[in-house]
Amino acid sequence: MGTDGMQAWLWEKYGPPEALRLAEVAKPRPASHEVLVRVRAVSINAADWHAMRGKPAFARLTYGLVRPKRQSLGVDIAGQVESIAEDVEAVKPGDEIFANLLDHGLGAFAEYVCVPVEALAVKPASISMAEAAAVPMSGGTALQGLDHLGPIEPRHKVLINGGSGGVGTFAVQIAHSYGPDLTVVTGPQGLETARSLGADHLIDYTTTDFVESGARYDFILDTVGNRSVSDLKHALVEGGKAAVTGFTSIANLFGVSLRGGKTVTQVQAHVSTDDLDRLSGLITSGVVRPAIDRSFAFTEIPAAVAYVEQGHARGKVVAEVP
Repeated sequence: MGTDGMQAWLWEKYGPPEALRLAEVAKPRPASHEVLVRVRAVSINAADWHAMRGKPAFARLTYGLVRPKRQSLGVDIAGQVESIAEDVEAVKPGDEIFANLLDHGLGAFAEYVCVPVEALAVKPASISMAEAAAVPMSGGTALQGLDHLGPIEPRHKVLINGGSGGVGTFAVQIAHSYGPDLTVVTGPQGLETARSLGADHLIDYTTTDFVESGARYDFILDTVGNRSVSDLKHALVEGGKAAVTGFTSIANLFGVSLRGGKTVTQVQAHVSTDDLDRLSGLITSGVVRPAIDRSFAFTEIPAAVAYVEQGHARGKVVAEVP
């Protein structure tokens, strides 16, 4: 391969992971306010397989009605700055960074990618490239979801629905750091993971419905999106708040009523440098540690996406770039 070429997974049509194609393409060049990053690791998110499939259907309004407008999938990276535009001062060649490309054209599933400075931050020195790649989308979503609920205090009862997945593992750790009475809902395979991350109480959704359990919560963070607005409001105390990050709940949230003093909010994370810096601080101080379920090779990215699509990962799924 020449110095101006690189390997990238091309996203040319909607469909299964097998439709992704590894090919040699031209190495990008940074435009104004961008840096060129040599990618060392990426993480796979639910957003990746939803986009890959073109589901839910309204996602195609963003990605392309008939076929994808973008060339490559992927939003989370960690890597090393190779070159910078003349107007970039925040980082320099050789710096190790992590970034989120959701609002900046995607394209993380490649050996090199150009990243705007507002989408990156310096990687915490205490974690590996693979761990750093696991942070931006899921950590940022957890952070913003909990921010929507308001200040969490030790007197509060908090429930996290889906506490052992990508977003959930970050949310449990961050929520635990505030000291509330913390209940986590997960499947039987994720119970020990949730306990180890700080859950005070565990609910196995295969045997217990948290909505019908009789318990009521000040705050609920739903990372799954499998409960209706009425379910969430039923499980809240008067004046309680719920924030939902899961994809499947979006249609349920249209026309939400705020009557009864209970609010339910849809959270769609847009991760910035400020969020990454906050997460970096939480990692450096020991509050948060990325939980890695499985690591794949760069050449196995379709298999990694398929694994995430199954919905049973305990923590994050990453792929390392040689």
